[in-house]
Amino acid sequence: MWKGRFQEQTAELLQTYSESISFDWRLWPFDIAGSIAHAAALEKAGLITKAEWEAIASGLRQIGEEIAAGQFVFKAELEDIHMNIEAELTRRIGDAGAKLHTARSRNDQVALDIRLCLREESDRILALLKAMQDALVELAGRYEHVVIPGYTHLQRAQPVFFAHHLLAYVEMFARDCERLDDCRKRINVFPLGSGAIAGSTILLDRALVAELLGFPSLTQNSMDAVSDRDFAIELLSALAIVAMHLSRLSEDVILWASSEFRFLTLSDAFTTGSSLMPQKKNPDVAELTRGKTGRVYGNLMSLLTLMKGLPMTYNRDMQEDKEAIFDSIDTVKAALGVFAPMLREAVVNEQSCAAAVADPNLLATDLADYLVNHGVPFRKAHEVVGKAVALCAQRRCELTELSVQDYQGLSSAFGADVLDVLRVERSMAARQAVGAPSPANVAAQLARWRTRLQAGGAQ
Repeated sequence: MWKGRFQEQTAELLQTYSESISFDWRLWPFDIAGSIAHAAALEKAGLITKAEWEAIASGLRQIGEEIAAGQFVFKAELEDIHMNIEAELTRRIGDAGAKLHTARSRNDQVALDIRLCLREESDRILALLKAMQDALVELAGRYEHVVIPGYTHLQRAQPVFFAHHLLAYVEMFARDCERLDDCRKRINVFPLGSGAIAGSTILLDRALVAELLGFPSLTQNSMDAVSDRDFAIELLSALAIVAMHLSRLSEDVILWASSEFRFLTLSDAFTTGSSLMPQKKNPDVAELTRGKTGRVYGNLMSLLTLMKGLPMTYNRDMQEDKEAIFDSIDTVKAALGVFAPMLREAVVNEQSCAAAVADPNLLATDLADYLVNHGVPFRKAHEVVGKAVALCAQRRCELTELSVQDYQGLSSAFGADVLDVLRVERSMAARQAVGAPSPANVAAQLARWRTRLQAGGAQ
């Protein structure tokens, strides 16, 4: 590439140290698509003939077919995907191939390739998020009437429907879809034509190339265009939040599948055993997903750190962006891809859930609400019910085992119907506020999500 300026061959050590073809080879579909569109602009400007454009397009498509078939040999001495493709094209078609790089730099070329790649990967991840929401809604619908303890501080708090718990994650993944969809707008800006830093004195129709590649807008500053990786950082940030949501769900699955909870049984197809202990059935999908989240976080921090001290414009440091970007994309796609089918095969143990939700302490807040509805200030009601719980601890009994007289001894506001409060069915039916888990609300939310997901909208 630079033999006109340099008198010596690049040292093999440097070639090995500086090559990126070992990881940026996966940009080949986007490099070829970008080059074919760029060649169209060269032909329109009269810089190549129609025959040369056709030779370039045909040669690039042939190279693409060979790469897709695993028949193309990449060469480390050519550094990157751009030069590997261009050099082979020139070898095959001659001078027309050597004209392809007119009015562009690898700086704006790689910026285009990455944007094309991330645009496509964003769409794939959005589809996987929708599949994840589908799986959660399906599992929730199968066990719509199952009630489980809800937890705060990992202590039993109040009863909730299992479906309501799963729908919380559907909401989380909906926000992830919104973030990715919004991020895609900033990915989908066309940078080619910015050159190395200051564009080119050879004027090409940037709008034509943008239209051919499906970009609705063009970058407006050549220096920013070649040095910007905000869109990649934003994507990695969105993926880190996706991973965080997956990790939280993983923790719930791990707890639910434990012998202590027994709320959920995972299929043999998505669990593993122990090399020593024959009885074990381990929730490896959830554990690996929880662990891989750290990698996704690390990739975001890596890219932020990479960019924080770089002067304008392109610096070779930016070659290090790709491995972090690719790893986060691959990790999140793999996690979503395996998690959804695991959930589809999961089975809820309804008896274990019923036994856990039979704990009367889950309805302690309902007792306080009862007193509030009978004119007692909430703080006083909270104190009274706290004393009732303490009395049960002292007697080693449950709230349901206290008599009406016991309750009335704690507060005259308690009536003869106080024990009716300590029924889970009553408690769930009373939770009618928007967003609360009454049977009617849960049914409505399931219907809402089924409709939206069937319509193709993951949000």
